[in-house]
Amino acid sequence: MLEINQLNIQLGHHSLNYHRQIPTSAIVTLQGVSGVGKSSLLLTIAGFIKAQSGSILWHGKDISQLEVEQRPVAMLFQENNLFEHISVLQNVRLGLVNISDQEIQSSAEQLQIEDQLHKMPAQLSGGQRQRVGILRTLLRPEPLLLLDEPFAELDHQTREITADWVADMARSNHKTLILVTHQQEDVEKLATQNWLL
Repeated sequence: MLEINQLNIQLGHHSLNYHRQIPTSAIVTLQGVSGVGKSSLLLTIAGFIKAQSGSILWHGKDISQLEVEQRPVAMLFQENNLFEHISVLQNVRLGLVNISDQEIQSSAEQLQIEDQLHKMPAQLSGGQRQRVGILRTLLRPEPLLLLDEPFAELDHQTREITADWVADMARSNHKTLILVTHQQEDVEKLATQNWLL
């Protein structure tokens, strides 16, 4: 279980407060107008923003003071942050252990990007880059996944295919997933809980 206890985040003159519990293997969607703190909450859970007060517990252990790389978290940012000097496949493999190229290829086929794996990131469209970032994040071993607007660049059909794959991967691997979205269809397709911030 992820417990967000009296968490206070200071953004400029704004004070954001959160107190929520997320069961293990839940898929939680976050919705709200721009600037309400959706991305900031994800960045704080991941350790990129330091909270003013409160705690974040993962299975009873306080992870609030841990460094980013010590947290049980994999995060997909709004910008996918692919390394431009290495191939798509090399980008996907970063940080992965015990995952074969065949497993990567199989997942890439489901996301319809299997023919992009040996290209350089600069050769990809925005939607292809987004799916590569999703692929890399969902294959990582961390049990807590944070996705910030993961489907924003995708057309309707590709969005449906990708959302189905994300849900299947999260559930079959018992991942806890928090997802920022502005789309009600994502909530209906994915969420076991929906938070309005």
